[in-house]
Amino acid sequence: MKSLILAEKPSVARDIARVLNCRKNLSGAIEGNQYVVTWALGHLVTLADPEEYDKKFKEWNMSYLPMLPKKWELVVIKQTAKQYHNVKSQLFRKDISEIIIATDAGREGELVARWILEKANCHKPVKRLWISSVTDKAIREGFSRLKDGREYLDLYHAARSRAEADWLVGINATRALTCKYNAQLSCGRVQTPTLAIIARREEEIRSFHPEEYYGLTCTAGNVSWSWQHSKNNSTRSFQKAFVTDLHTSLKGQTLTVTEVQRAAKKTFAPGLYDLTELQRDANRRFGFSAKETLNIMQRLYENHKVLTYPRTDSRYIGADIVPTIKERLKACITGPYKKFIPPLLKAPIKANKSFVDDKKVSDHHAIIPTEEPALLEHLSSEERKIYDLVVRRFISVLYPAFEYEQTTLKATASGQGFIAKGKRVLSPGWKAVYETEDFNDSEDEDEFDFQTTQQTLPALKMGDRFPISNISLKTGKTKPPARFTEATLLTAMENPVRYMESKDAKARKTLGETGGLGTVATRADIIEKLFHSFLIEKKGNELLISSKGKQLLTLVPEDLKKPELTAQWEMQLADIAKGKRKETIFLKEIKEYTNTLIGEIRSAEGSFRHDNLTNTKCPRCGKRMLSVNGKNTRLLVCQDRECGYRETVARLSNARCPNCHKKMELIKKGDDETFVCACGYKEKLSAFKTRREKEGAGVSKKDVQKYLKKQKEESVNTAFADALSGIKL
Repeated sequence: MKSLILAEKPSVARDIARVLNCRKNLSGAIEGNQYVVTWALGHLVTLADPEEYDKKFKEWNMSYLPMLPKKWELVVIKQTAKQYHNVKSQLFRKDISEIIIATDAGREGELVARWILEKANCHKPVKRLWISSVTDKAIREGFSRLKDGREYLDLYHAARSRAEADWLVGINATRALTCKYNAQLSCGRVQTPTLAIIARREEEIRSFHPEEYYGLTCTAGNVSWSWQHSKNNSTRSFQKAFVTDLHTSLKGQTLTVTEVQRAAKKTFAPGLYDLTELQRDANRRFGFSAKETLNIMQRLYENHKVLTYPRTDSRYIGADIVPTIKERLKACITGPYKKFIPPLLKAPIKANKSFVDDKKVSDHHAIIPTEEPALLEHLSSEERKIYDLVVRRFISVLYPAFEYEQTTLKATASGQGFIAKGKRVLSPGWKAVYETEDFNDSEDEDEFDFQTTQQTLPALKMGDRFPISNISLKTGKTKPPARFTEATLLTAMENPVRYMESKDAKARKTLGETGGLGTVATRADIIEKLFHSFLIEKKGNELLISSKGKQLLTLVPEDLKKPELTAQWEMQLADIAKGKRKETIFLKEIKEYTNTLIGEIRSAEGSFRHDNLTNTKCPRCGKRMLSVNGKNTRLLVCQDRECGYRETVARLSNARCPNCHKKMELIKKGDDETFVCACGYKEKLSAFKTRREKEGAGVSKKDVQKYLKKQKEESVNTAFADALSGIKL
């Protein structure tokens, strides 16, 4: 008898098949002597749409709401139906005695496999493979300690409860809003509070009134000094007259040093990456969206096998990983990391609580390199960037602290206090791993104080007196809070406590314990959904709420806008996963809540107005189309939800403007396509292609390497070289 292994993706299935010596190719599977390996393509099965329960639900009618299925139905996803039937045929082979679930080790991975088994009505014994990386070693170890599938039934129940609850609330509320206001409006327990957070920040910016503030710097004894308020130690004042008078009174005065403080300080490396922290860093440094980073990570995990499982919310590793650290480091001895790793291999690994803590590891540990050697030349530019972030972070936590001496000088002149700070590096420690990267530890300093806090100070002592020179009056304006980028929005979703209206300490604690809005695996998709629904727009790297988004928030029931709702859900789902709560009780409460929600929408007073109507008529139904901004595109979309026609008017391209070198927009009018830059430069696509051909564009790196190799192999002026070779000196 054989075991059937069900993986989540073909790439993982192929790796498992190779390790287990399965080589016979079947339709949608690979067979060996002991095992047959098959795969899903993500979800092959999903919850049925409303019309599958009752044909009348095909019509979006308010009187049919809420829709509350008595028995949940699963349907095969049409696009992947062929693979589902391949899997099903393997499930019911007479020589298959058990199923080994090898989908991603997490809540959603469990759902992928269990739904397939449930839809196929397969009741064979189940075992579970639970691994954090797909290297050959990890796969072998995982199969040597397979778990009983029954241990993960509660995790499946939690995943199923989440899916059914989101169906009940999301589909019913979306239909109710769309029917009530005759516009395509969508909402959900995670996306709507996220949208509300963006709207709140926009309101803070709009209501902000900048105030001018003043400061003063001077030079004395080859040191730059900042004036400091005697009561609050601030180096800024909102009283212009006071600072102006001080500026005048300091001329010709002497400054006396009153205090010299020297303190040895150290800072430790930032913690290892979880997915959200990695997405933040990649957005900040490279402008990658959260979704892009997740996709790149998935390739590095599945295809290249050089990084561990990406969808983790832990920034720690367990004690069981510590013995493998040296092997992981050896796998990273390549390219720019060669000089940092050998010192770590010579000495015992110093593991400490800053990155090793079993209690802080959930389903998966932090993202770290695997034991698989990395071949950098096989990675794309984007993959190299993400790999570099993870490897340097991994190496840096093993290095000692960055040590420096902080010197603070205080002085007086004209009865006012002055301060100067300086730093002397004693040991670069972990910062050496980042080479040229600048880590500014003084982010909270006033921008015009940077010079007086980051200088090299001479040896001064108390009582030293120096004449004052170069007195400068500095001015600045208070700034509104910055608009969200994807990086800062991820932070807000992870820690939404400050956006809660409720002051309930228990609710705040709950939100903190459940990891905020969404999960590490779903946050990227939530942001993408807000773009796809045209509820938010992008300007540069900043996120703005659209007119449609603003109107939606005025029409959505208050509960759905609050982060507290998702906190309550996640806490209950966590209890279901631990076997502490029954899913039937949870879903009964969700159905009651859905009833209340639909009642609120039905009785609400409000209206929705399309303020982005154009005079362009839809080629399908003839109705006027809406002008909307996608993430990197401008589109015309039919206002009729049932028609659904849309066309791209312009998209942001990768082509750079020859004048200002910014990315240009490619605008389409009929059959003509034209590049347009914000600086005013315009160029037709045909002219652009001609220009690029003349400049040598289109030549690949591979072509360049071939050409250079050929140049090395070919001799220049062979006859002359042959003549010289016979001369003996």
